[in-house]
Amino acid sequence: MSRPGRDDSPDRLYTLTGGRSRSAPDTPFDLVTLVVAESDPVPGMQSEHTAILRLCHLPTAVVEIAAELGLPVGITRILLSDLLDAGRISARHPRAAAGHSLPDPDILEQVLVGLRNL
Repeated sequence: MSRPGRDDSPDRLYTLTGGRSRSAPDTPFDLVTLVVAESDPVPGMQSEHTAILRLCHLPTAVVEIAAELGLPVGITRILLSDLLDAGRISARHPRAAAGHSLPDPDILEQVLVGLRNL
């Protein structure tokens, strides 16, 4: 069994991205970036862009989008960059839930000392 997108024709991938091999360096997309559609697809839009907008009515991770489309993550990032530039999606990195911060380092140190003393 091959990986999704592995057997895709390089010509097809080249066409999907308009010949680009990387998204812009300032794009916020890593594997766990959450993407949300800000608009509905419009007639004449590239089919992959339409599929992304339909997938992302709820926050969806970049890696999930790539898997659903059956495309390499790098190609998916380029397509997402197009949509972000057009204002059709928003992207954010997942954060800890509001009000749930990391434990105080002093408390962690005290626990560590206590465990060592056992």
